Amino acid sequence: MNRKTTVVILALCFAFGAVCFADPQMGTWKLNEAKSKLAPGMGKNSTVIYQADGDNIKVKVDGTDAQGKPTHNEWVGKFDGKDYPVTGDPNSDMRSYKQIDDHTLGITIMKDGKVTMTGKVVVSADGKTRTIKVHGTESNGKKFHNLGTYDRE
Repeated sequence: MNRKTTVVILALCFAFGAVCFADPQMGTWKLNEAKSKLAPGMGKNSTVIYQADGDNIKVKVDGTDAQGKPTHNEWVGKFDGKDYPVTGDPNSDMRSYKQIDDHTLGITIMKDGKVTMTGKVVVSADGKTRTIKVHGTESNGKKFHNLGTYDRE
């Protein structure tokens, strides 16, 4: 085998390895409303983007509130279970993600020091679908359960 062929093979092996070991959460996810079960009268997150931000993760969420007005919020932190600030969300000011396994994150959302929502974010084994199951309490005391199903863009 000549040197050029060996270099190309090594480069392909490295690229394939990087893809295989990349965090399956990373990428752009679009809400699949037909497969989701969202509580009535609540807003929805239409697009969620997970991306590297230095040694942190940045999560950008775009959607609509209960009145249909556009929303946008962002979180930057680590999947270490610690609370990090959320910007742009009137319903939360802190969020934490904890890595449970290769495809699962635990999520806790807080407002003014109180937990308002908890759940799990799971990416399918094939990496094409992401589901988020959350439950919590609205500001008026009403309990809710949501199941959001997202497709990878």
